[in-house]
Amino acid sequence: MSAQPNGERAPTASSVRHSGGMVTMDPHEFEALVGEALDAVPEQFMTALDNVVFLVEDDPPPDLAGCLGVYDGVPATERPAWGEPHLPDRITIFRNPTLEVCASRDDVREEILVTVVHELGHYYGMDEDRLHELGWG
Repeated sequence: MSAQPNGERAPTASSVRHSGGMVTMDPHEFEALVGEALDAVPEQFMTALDNVVFLVEDDPPPDLAGCLGVYDGVPATERPAWGEPHLPDRITIFRNPTLEVCASRDDVREEILVTVVHELGHYYGMDEDRLHELGWG
């Protein structure tokens, strides 16, 4: 992860973990599953979030092709105790790549949860290696 000119960190993206058949699902159902995943995250992790928004988009930008999710912001471990206000950090979950790697709705539900937790891990300062060690990679 490298710093951007505005002082924020470069986005950290979740990559494809496995391949499967494509599931079809309308955007509203997918967003509902993202909501379920957020509800499943332990409360202490959610209440400790500061200035973070969760988004769902159909596809990642071309430079992140194939990514299931991305964290874009300054990890909590690198934020000063006080300082200049900044725009909210963003955690974005990408619908189409997720559907492409899943073979069933249950797979989609599981993959969304893994991606949400993975991106939250980046918010809390974890790198890819640590997330993989914990089984969230």
